Amino acid sequence: MPTNPSLTSLFLSFLKLGVTAFGGPAMVPYIGKMAVEQKMWLDKGTFLSGVALCQTIPGATAMQVSAYVGLTARGLPGAAVSFVGFGFPAFLLMVVLSAVYTRTHTLPLVVSVFHGLQAAIVAMVANATVSFGKASLERWRDIILAGVAAGMFGWGINPVLVILLSGVLGIALFNRQSVAPMPAPVLKPHSPRTLFSLLIVSAIGFALLFFINRSLFDLGALMFRIDLFAFGGGFASVPLMFHEIVEVRSWMDARTLLDGIALGQITPGPIVITATFIGYLLYGPVGAAVATLGVFLPSFLILVGVAPYFDRLRKATLFNNAIGGILCSFIGLLFTVTIRFALNVAWDIPRLLVGGAALVALLLKVETVWVVSAATLISALAL
Repeated sequence: MPTNPSLTSLFLSFLKLGVTAFGGPAMVPYIGKMAVEQKMWLDKGTFLSGVALCQTIPGATAMQVSAYVGLTARGLPGAAVSFVGFGFPAFLLMVVLSAVYTRTHTLPLVVSVFHGLQAAIVAMVANATVSFGKASLERWRDIILAGVAAGMFGWGINPVLVILLSGVLGIALFNRQSVAPMPAPVLKPHSPRTLFSLLIVSAIGFALLFFINRSLFDLGALMFRIDLFAFGGGFASVPLMFHEIVEVRSWMDARTLLDGIALGQITPGPIVITATFIGYLLYGPVGAAVATLGVFLPSFLILVGVAPYFDRLRKATLFNNAIGGILCSFIGLLFTVTIRFALNVAWDIPRLLVGGAALVALLLKVETVWVVSAATLISALAL
């Protein structure tokens, strides 16, 4: 029988889990074990329905699942404390690592380590492309759409336009069956007025930021937009970050962004925590906070707003076709980013060995944290 946890219990439980949240979506089974088997906050069917929801909407899957558990157990306040508790350890550690990076990244040993890690990150993005491809490219139409998306991104077309066009093409070309309904989750009711108030507070926060510091507003708004279109999990944000941060705004070069992704992979939490690194390098701790809030807020709001109606969406053929097209486009975008990241690495024999070994390990399902740790050690000794 599901129990009603206190908000404190939710926060502390997800804070503890967030400390060890390496591997992104790989954390979802651990969240389920804690919430369903150990704490009995919800039943298995409700949890699986939530996982399906979180895999469909934008944002980092594990973060979304943590918020969903809190939403189911204690409504909107429960979603908020679970979401913050799960993500806070990654944010805190990323701020510390970013501060260290700004002071040490020119030291010879640190330069060598990050050169090796850049090769490992290329392997990780390539592995994500392969994983996405296996899961989503089921038919020749899927492959063609992914190829078209890769070509458009390669020609410099804005990824947001690529994603939107892919959704339209998914509706026009695909004929995916609606998904059979799962047991409807019994969500703790939250008043539409409460959600509306949260939207108003968010809008006021952005408005104040606009008048107080336009640069911070631009950073927060950009991260908000990136998360809004990051369908398919945290890795879907990588092409969007690359395009906006490196190519459009030139806030940093590709190698620095690769360093940020590498730091994100040695922290618990999703790869979108790279936003904290970007914000810190641009505007210090305040920039880190603004970028982090911006990159997590949209997916949280969407989860809270969509959860009560998700079963209807799963039955809608047009919805499933659009999501299918969008997911295919991200495979194309990830493929193109893999190539561009690879072109920004100064490849030599040691880096080829590090990158090749990392790719093989990831394809063999070795956890990311161990791959990054091994690449760091090898780079420090050999490069």
